[in-house]
Amino acid sequence: MQFIPDLPVMLAFALASLVLAITPGPDMALFVSRTINYGRPHGLSTMAGAVTGIAIHTGLAAFGISVLILAAPTAFFVLKLAGALYLVWLAIQAIRDQGGLTVAKARGRAPSLMQSYWTGLGINLTNPKVALFFVTFLPQFVSASDPAASPKLLFLGVEFIAVSLPIVLGIVLAAEWLTATLKQNKWVSKLLNYGFAAVFMGFAATILLAEGKR
Repeated sequence: MQFIPDLPVMLAFALASLVLAITPGPDMALFVSRTINYGRPHGLSTMAGAVTGIAIHTGLAAFGISVLILAAPTAFFVLKLAGALYLVWLAIQAIRDQGGLTVAKARGRAPSLMQSYWTGLGINLTNPKVALFFVTFLPQFVSASDPAASPKLLFLGVEFIAVSLPIVLGIVLAAEWLTATLKQNKWVSKLLNYGFAAVFMGFAATILLAEGKR
């Protein structure tokens, strides 16, 4: 089938995807924080939203839309700013007394599963480094002169999700186990919240320093 890359290409991309999947990122921090605070369903909903964001970025890269966005400095700056501000907002939520990342938070005050889904979707859609990955890294495994380049890019995007999904699922399940073993201690909760806040702020700073493809 023309839309399936050669086996060596698929294996090389699978290895690269594995390395990227185990590298900590803002989405991974969000999966853990949502699971610790609200349980497995919210962790899985957030993960589903993030995976949807990856699928959208794959489609944009395959059809060249992401290239146009990254080629326009103003559009790319807006994307960077939106992603950074989104992470700053998550960091603020983490350190507020009634913030969304409080481990001991009452279950009745938890967001809906759909809200967790949209949060996961937003953290990937507004992260320009995800767009940069699919625009600069993904096409390296497909020849620009290949008439089936677009469907092959889509195939590789699906492969990336297939490789990373078990890893992310394991992270969510491990976070839930951690929740069950943590004592309900307000100081432990505060330390976790400030830790998540630091992670989100760090990624926000990294995003602001990201440079578009020139």
